Amino acid sequence: MDHSRFPVARTDAEWREMLTPEQYEVMRGHGTERPGSCALLNEKRAGTFSCIGCGQPLFVATRKFESGTGWPSFDTPLEGAVEVSEDRSYGMVRTEVHCSQCGSHLGHVFPDGPPPTGLRYCINGVALEFAPE
Repeated sequence: MDHSRFPVARTDAEWREMLTPEQYEVMRGHGTERPGSCALLNEKRAGTFSCIGCGQPLFVATRKFESGTGWPSFDTPLEGAVEVSEDRSYGMVRTEVHCSQCGSHLGHVFPDGPPPTGLRYCINGVALEFAPE
């Protein structure tokens, strides 16, 4: 993915300075946090989940649901907040979700979510910051 096409662009050194090693591995290295390790997994308050890399609002808490996967899951992102691309890593084809402002890897989207969308945006909690209402 060409990260230079995003409105928020940083050098690799800048990303490494601002993110923790785990955040860098997930968001810039397309890694995955350990399931069940994120405090935001159990966040139930009203509010907004934003990209930790650029602050863009991504999801609202009313669209969050318990998927049983060990990662925060949402059925709908905020309009224009995320983009998707094909991910062929690990010998499978998945749909990667990344921030539309900085290009950071957030997670993947799967077609096994609840109505009304039937989608499950499975998002790495280390890529998110939460602001309660």
